[in-house]
Amino acid sequence: MPGPTVGPTDDTSTAAATTPTPAPAATPATGQGRPGWAVIAALGGLTALGPLTTDLYLPGLPAIADDLVAQPAAVQLTLTFSMLGVAAGQLLFGPLSDRFGRRTPLLAGLVLYTLSSLVCVFAPNLSVLIAGRFVQGAAGSAGLVIGRAVSRDRFQGVALLRFLASIALISGLAPILAPIIGAQLMRFTSWRGTFGVLTALGLLLALVSFGVLRETLPPETRHRGGVGAALRTMGRLLRNLPFLGLALTSSLAFGALFGYISGSSTVLQNVYQVSPQTYSLLFGLNSFAIVVMTQLNGRVLAPRFTQRALMLGSLASAVAAGVALVLLTTVWDFGLAGFCPPLFVMMGSLGVLLPNTAAQALGLVEPQVAGTASALLGTGNFLCGAVVAPLSSLGGRPSAVLLALVVLVCGVLATVAYLVLCRPERMRTAGS
Repeated sequence: MPGPTVGPTDDTSTAAATTPTPAPAATPATGQGRPGWAVIAALGGLTALGPLTTDLYLPGLPAIADDLVAQPAAVQLTLTFSMLGVAAGQLLFGPLSDRFGRRTPLLAGLVLYTLSSLVCVFAPNLSVLIAGRFVQGAAGSAGLVIGRAVSRDRFQGVALLRFLASIALISGLAPILAPIIGAQLMRFTSWRGTFGVLTALGLLLALVSFGVLRETLPPETRHRGGVGAALRTMGRLLRNLPFLGLALTSSLAFGALFGYISGSSTVLQNVYQVSPQTYSLLFGLNSFAIVVMTQLNGRVLAPRFTQRALMLGSLASAVAAGVALVLLTTVWDFGLAGFCPPLFVMMGSLGVLLPNTAAQALGLVEPQVAGTASALLGTGNFLCGAVVAPLSSLGGRPSAVLLALVVLVCGVLATVAYLVLCRPERMRTAGS
């Protein structure tokens, strides 16, 4: 595997003392300088496409079940297959962006996203909707994986973390606004209208990306080779234990996140009997925790603490929230008042955990393979999410206890993966 471009990312010095080393000769010149707000907004919109695709239609899940005459657990497959699509799509678009540059694969993905969203609008049955969601997820992953790769093209170290925080400030609004907008849309249109909005959004992002984003990986720095070379690069990355540990940590944290996302709609509306509008407000409040902690992490915590300290603190918070959630849904029944606060803490901890895992993992690779590394991170995230998503409705009935157990188990496993595979001595020698 190529050596680290920024050295050890975290473990022996504070982030404040970390000065990004000069970029290697292969780093493109386009990576220098501060990007304008138009670029940040475009990249934020691209990375927000995934949460919008996931969250905008969530208030309409019960309506989809009624309209298409399907069980709630079957309807949740639209979420599962969307995440499987995102996972598969990143394995395609990541290596393509390393081979052909960032811009062309991105625009192709956005066009395909727009067309697949249109299929979802007119889906006559659940099978067609599930298929449309798979393609929609795969195409939408182009923005997610290439957005991270563009960030790595431009920055490294703490500067990369801060840039990711700037993007997250915009993309983080998506999970807050999406269910609120989706709930309001349900008052004036059917669930099909939400997919109409996603169709328009895909077209808008395609036009904006065409006009604003420039190539950040010049031809002379691109990773040559075909499928075989891409697979060999993936193999090298996965054999690097710190990178593997960070990928597993990120994936399991996403498992907790998607367990919450997939189960919260039916649990809150069917178990706790809240309205779609109340659900959207509660969902938005929890998503607000991610946005606040992501910004606090990038602008306040990262310059003052090592990345390892931030990782351990956020993992401990996530596990504690999971334990509290299990106790408050099994031993002590406080109803909605006991269900929501632990989820708020859990979501806040992910606002610190997820950007740090991404920044550390991307800091271990050279820009020429940043797309492939980003693809592996994202694929693991969404594969885990796809597996976890239906678990809170096992047996055909939504369950707050099952959702709590999913959150706790994912948090514990993420902690184990980080402690075992990302020990300080391994982080210091990663890539050597």
